[in-house]
Amino acid sequence: MPRWGMVIDLDKCTACQACTVACRSENNVTFQGPEGTAKGRAMFWREVLAEVDGEFPKVTAHFLPRPCMHCDNPPCVQVCPVGATYKREDGVVLQHYEQCIGCRYCMVACPYNARFFNWEKPEFPETMAQYQNPNPKVKPRPVGVVEKCTFCFQRIEKGILPACAQTCTGNATFFGDLDDPDSRVSQLAKSPRAFRLLEDLGTNPKVYYLKEG
Repeated sequence: MPRWGMVIDLDKCTACQACTVACRSENNVTFQGPEGTAKGRAMFWREVLAEVDGEFPKVTAHFLPRPCMHCDNPPCVQVCPVGATYKREDGVVLQHYEQCIGCRYCMVACPYNARFFNWEKPEFPETMAQYQNPNPKVKPRPVGVVEKCTFCFQRIEKGILPACAQTCTGNATFFGDLDDPDSRVSQLAKSPRAFRLLEDLGTNPKVYYLKEG
């Protein structure tokens, strides 16, 4: 059984947002409300965070793509009172939407701010609606449930890379079996440049980053 994980090379990320667009299209991630917000927060399963250092004209930008970390010790699973959030044998953390009661405990427990609540009926701009993914595994989620990045489980079950990894224009995103010593992602995760977010919390995230050189 593989243990799926991801490595993101921050030296190569250009913040082109191709991963964000591909994720939204592949997984039918909704634009909530007339301005694409969910009670003031846009819904991005794969968000590229930005930080700017210095003052103009001497400015340096740093970018950090943030999917769900698919933790080996996921606090979201531990706090869910109805078992709607669960971790599969391959390490992918998913959501049973039909079981979710919308208590949002998982959102509070997640230290990575990687979960989103459906406040409103899913809406899609006309230009996006015609390109919705018809796969029933990614049909738009109903009002009142929490959703998140799934590592595109519907794709990896077919041996296809997650949409974000496949479309990364800078070749910054790598995906594979962390327990396979011959896999590229396993080798990169052991790099001296590798780190994980908030490692001290003991969540053991399966998303690794390579420090900027």
